[in-house]
Amino acid sequence: MFATGFLVLGLCQFGEAIVGTEVWRRRAWRAYLWPSVFFLMGVLMWPVMTFFTNSTIHMLAHGTWAEVLMIAGATELALVRGKLSSPWWRLMTALAFAVSGSAFLIHEQNGWFFQRSSFLHHAMGWTLFGAAIVLLARCIRPRSVATGSAFALTFVVIAVMLYCDRDLAPVFGHLSPIAGAPHR
Repeated sequence: MFATGFLVLGLCQFGEAIVGTEVWRRRAWRAYLWPSVFFLMGVLMWPVMTFFTNSTIHMLAHGTWAEVLMIAGATELALVRGKLSSPWWRLMTALAFAVSGSAFLIHEQNGWFFQRSSFLHHAMGWTLFGAAIVLLARCIRPRSVATGSAFALTFVVIAVMLYCDRDLAPVFGHLSPIAGAPHR
């Protein structure tokens, strides 16, 4: 479900990067589309935190992720609505990406090659850190097609990683002996 949300966010951002903000916002609802999905993903992270966690560190990571997604989505909605005017408020999204990357890295307690989900958690965490740097560049050059496309590509890459995520499977043919039997 979250992979599809990230894919929708990426496609919205690609559309805006390709045609430009002025053309994208000719229909008023399009301007609200990606910030609303971003906020909704934060809201939907709360049930994940409550019902699908197996440890305190997972609960804290998912709760933190939910909070920053909602704050970043609300900030982007306020920017679109005109309630906030400074483009530097977009740094909240960069902060959300940095905190989300930290949450991925901190709550995965196993090494990169322990199992596929461990590898993907590490890969997603570092990808989100890289995306935070792209967002900093986007704050400096907001009309740059390159930074807009890189921002959109981040969502698509994260979506692909989330689609690949499984509980227990080998990474590049390697599975730690203490990880247990692979599930299908």
